[in-house]
Amino acid sequence: MDIVRCGWVTDDPLYLEYHDKVWGRPVYDAKELFAKLCLDGQQAGLSWLTILKKQANYERAFAGFDPQVIAGFDQAQIEELLQDPGIVRNRAKVNSIVRNAKAYLAFVEQGNDFSEFLWGFVGGVPKVNRFETLTQVPAQTPESEAMSKALKKLGFNFCGPTICYAFMQAVGMVNDHLLDCCCYPHD
Repeated sequence: MDIVRCGWVTDDPLYLEYHDKVWGRPVYDAKELFAKLCLDGQQAGLSWLTILKKQANYERAFAGFDPQVIAGFDQAQIEELLQDPGIVRNRAKVNSIVRNAKAYLAFVEQGNDFSEFLWGFVGGVPKVNRFETLTQVPAQTPESEAMSKALKKLGFNFCGPTICYAFMQAVGMVNDHLLDCCCYPHD
């Protein structure tokens, strides 16, 4: 019997692994959430599979997404990153990770919890949707719009409402596995 998965998944083994074991699973660690938000921002205008295939290169290039290290990147390091074929060599996207690291640090240095802040947009618990087809899955929601506005106010960028919704799906704030998907959380 064939395994049924969400319609956006290709037969690429990396994509299958991501869909089955990562996408839609709740993540609460603040630094993991920061890293995932940065990666989702890199997806703008590209397929997620493109970024997924480069994820290890991003982790290497951006010091394991350690915001303390990234915030200290100088112009020479940014220019070096723009020569790295293992990542998307887009100046605005590379600069966004540095900018987001600075915004993250400023936020937590004020005594805030980044995980609690982000999870607050869904009331602290995953929202499980009941979609039968991909056409029912929204590109953005009022929650992702609110998250986007709040992140931008903090100084983050490459975090529009569509990117925020993709992020929310990826880190399990919303579970958009289709009803017939093998990963849908049936009770």
